[in-house]
Amino acid sequence: MPYIRIWRYQVAPGREQDFRAAYGPAGDWARLFRRADGYLGTELIQAAPDSRLYLTIDRWRAAADWDRFLAAHREPYQALDRRLAPLCAQDVEVASFEA
Repeated sequence: MPYIRIWRYQVAPGREQDFRAAYGPAGDWARLFRRADGYLGTELIQAAPDSRLYLTIDRWRAAADWDRFLAAHREPYQALDRRLAPLCAQDVEVASFEA
């Protein structure tokens, strides 16, 4: 059963281009996730053309794939999160569920 993770971001002013590059389907997060079996892809959605509000939707084959990824890649995951933190004024996990 596919596992979905949804995050909402308020991008820091003036950092929209950097954010899209890092959080999009070919960005830094997706490259990290691709190290694991079961990663199916990331979608980046902007709320409105001039909005700094975005959603990311990460898809995994199963919740167990996500858990294995996090166990195996926790250190680079946390390092990337710290490095990209200045791009976001706010980030909130909206939901994670099996679909």
